[in-house]
Amino acid sequence: MKVHLFGAASSPGCANYGMKYLASQHEREYPAAAEFIKKTFMLMMGLVSVESEDAAIQLVREAQSLCEKGKLHLHKFISNSREVLESIPESERAGGVHDVDLSLGELPMQTVLGVRWRCSDNFSFKISLDEKPATRRGILSTVASVFDPLGFLPPFCCWGRKYCRRVPERSGMG
Repeated sequence: MKVHLFGAASSPGCANYGMKYLASQHEREYPAAAEFIKKTFMLMMGLVSVESEDAAIQLVREAQSLCEKGKLHLHKFISNSREVLESIPESERAGGVHDVDLSLGELPMQTVLGVRWRCSDNFSFKISLDEKPATRRGILSTVASVFDPLGFLPPFCCWGRKYCRRVPERSGMG
């Protein structure tokens, strides 16, 4: 396939497949970038932690070079390291980091894979609670609606499930 319609229901899956295929084709040339793309990319976003700033800078360059082989432009980078951000041209950085003085102040909040990240070691979640009935079904529906692809919240979501187990069915909660 040479062209795919943008906006079709299958587009995200095709894009994901294309990225992983490209990574497997150039795995020998760019081993770290291929592993990064194959293991951490989801919904055309990658989230990874590396040992040092130098390793992060190298990974960015290698991943961009790998993607160029497939005529793809990898961009919108963000990091919690100012040194890494300074090594990335402003045009390649994520939105909100273009006009930021990296020597001053706090970096802006970004959303990565549905998780809000303040470009530090802190993650936050925004959960909108729709008005649901105070029944087992309503509580479980609320717990199940939390989007957490990175798996940070299961210890907290279990409380809702455990609560539903403790409430007897005849109490009106069911």
